[in-house]
Amino acid sequence: MDVLIHAVVGLHIIGIAALLGGFMTQMKAMGKGEARMVPAMLYGALTMLVTGMALVGLNQAQGYTLDTFKIGVKLAFLIVILGLVYVKRDDEKVEAAAFGTVGALTVANIFIALLWT
Repeated sequence: MDVLIHAVVGLHIIGIAALLGGFMTQMKAMGKGEARMVPAMLYGALTMLVTGMALVGLNQAQGYTLDTFKIGVKLAFLIVILGLVYVKRDDEKVEAAAFGTVGALTVANIFIALLWT
């Protein structure tokens, strides 16, 4: 079961890399006011959601103790990210505030995962 959990963690990291990578590729365009939500951002966020839910289930099945408040905060951030990316995915230009919020919440989500113990 641990091998499966580690494999799902790997997929979760790939999801966050796609989301953050999509954001990083548009940072220069954000400075010009021409940023857009690229498909990698949507697919990365969806991957994070699915694998995150799978990780919670697998860890509970193993009997591990989970910090449900931490998981709730991370889920809330991800729902905001998904909402923004989904709603703005077809726009040619996205406001810098909305685009920056996606990046800030993505980075915050990473630091919560790493530093909140």
